[in-house]
Amino acid sequence: MELLQLKYFRTVARLEHMTRAAEQLHIAQPALSRTISRLEEDLGVPLFDRANRQIRLNAFGKTFLSKVESALSLLEEGKKEAMDLAGLERGMVSIATNTLNCLSPAVAAFREKFPDVSFRINQIAPAETYSIGELLEQGITDLGFGPMSFRKPGIREFPVLHTEVFLAVPRGHRLENQSSITFEQIADEPFIEYKIGHPFRQVNDEISRRAGIRRTIICEVDEPAALHGLVQAGLGVAFIPGCKWNEVTEYTLLPIEEPANKHTFFISWNETRYLSEAARQFQHFLIEYYADKQE
Repeated sequence: MELLQLKYFRTVARLEHMTRAAEQLHIAQPALSRTISRLEEDLGVPLFDRANRQIRLNAFGKTFLSKVESALSLLEEGKKEAMDLAGLERGMVSIATNTLNCLSPAVAAFREKFPDVSFRINQIAPAETYSIGELLEQGITDLGFGPMSFRKPGIREFPVLHTEVFLAVPRGHRLENQSSITFEQIADEPFIEYKIGHPFRQVNDEISRRAGIRRTIICEVDEPAALHGLVQAGLGVAFIPGCKWNEVTEYTLLPIEEPANKHTFFISWNETRYLSEAARQFQHFLIEYYADKQE
């Protein structure tokens, strides 16, 4: 039984889909299938039920997966502790996020201060935001960063960034030159919005509910780049969390007069797992970095 077999099995078990697992692992699907088959031969039991080209983790597989998760997690913690003995300059930070655009400037600033610390960033699709909590629980990632609180046992969270929500309007829009706007002024505007399930969609829906307006949503997207591009193209307006230290030239951001319209971003970690010195340093750095920016 090889370590690589266990890592491959864990990915297949989580996804229950051989092709998607192969894509995530960056290997050929037939090679992955052979690896799983050899592992099952070594164990003497099937780990998956197979029917109509679909696979499902069976009772043997679920029992084995729990032990594999524990073993791989202990090995990862051992690696972190060994690297810590070599000092911060040899450290690595693993972080999962669904808002890489908000995190990237902080990563760049930290790398300037600690150029030898390496990063492993897991960008999570917005629809799979809750998997960040699962990655933290399993010890696969050191830190999580995003606009959602998971409220899971053992998962600690700290709010590091509160961003005001602005209304983004395209160049030439009738409201472009206003210093601020009210919700009444935008009630009939066509909105570009994230798809249901996206963490920003939940925040924006709550903002609209509190304001007592019902948005006319003409397009739903998955990614910030798509939303920004459609606003820039003049298709509609959108709620956007504004980082005042980031310049926006593609469209105009208008402050909304009503208070308490904010997105809150959290840094999260598993307090029952070993956190490397590099991860702890980056955790503290994020808190200070965003506090300075907001001041």
